[in-house]
Amino acid sequence: MNLLLLAGGGVLAGAVNAVVGSGTLLTYPLLLGAGLPPVAANASNSMGLVPGSAFATWIYRDELSGRGPQLKLMAGTAVVGALAGTGLVLALPAQVFESVVPWLILSACILVIVQPRLLAALNSRGIDATRLPRATLIPVLFLVGVYAGYFGAAQGIILMAVLATLYDIDLQRSNAAKIVLQGVSNAAAALLFAIAGVIDWPAALAVGIGASVGGLIGAPFARRLPPSLLRAAIVAVGLVAAIVSFSRM
Repeated sequence: MNLLLLAGGGVLAGAVNAVVGSGTLLTYPLLLGAGLPPVAANASNSMGLVPGSAFATWIYRDELSGRGPQLKLMAGTAVVGALAGTGLVLALPAQVFESVVPWLILSACILVIVQPRLLAALNSRGIDATRLPRATLIPVLFLVGVYAGYFGAAQGIILMAVLATLYDIDLQRSNAAKIVLQGVSNAAAALLFAIAGVIDWPAALAVGIGASVGGLIGAPFARRLPPSLLRAAIVAVGLVAAIVSFSRM
């Protein structure tokens, strides 16, 4: 097992997660290539990406200020969903859910593209989408959490689509919340995987060290991106994620 290669992949994944998400698409294939079985690769990847999210969250602390109560509810929902999703990956064949993954990613990309027009249409009718009842956002975050706990590739794409539409029109604040939710979802999944004894700890440590560096590098870069470029980056990574997912079907 080439731990240096895994650490390098972790650097890229941590940076990508801080900017748009989908870092799993970089590290998961590397873990498979290192000889890990799919479930062990998935579990080790979840554990390895947690530190990068923690560092990126600290860098985004200004965008998160004043959102504590709402973020706690959202994070709790994501954790419950992630635990449910991880339970599924430990109990069911991966092919069942992975067949749906490419379509989920494509749907998220479409939502990111049409989000400005959707918000404009809602506003023209006097509706503020970011002020819709919590009952609208929370069930969606639970489902995203289930997906994140099951496999998680492109969860950042899906989260950005949901958050930018239902949480905050400002992409930087939505990106900050996305990083938090990714982190707690991965942490919850990693905890259950650890209890089940399916994590390859040397591999997870290598990815974790790299992801920490990547998170520190990627978050400051993401904060300087104008909304149009951030949106374009989200869609670009999402399309790549969809192509990769379709190729694995």
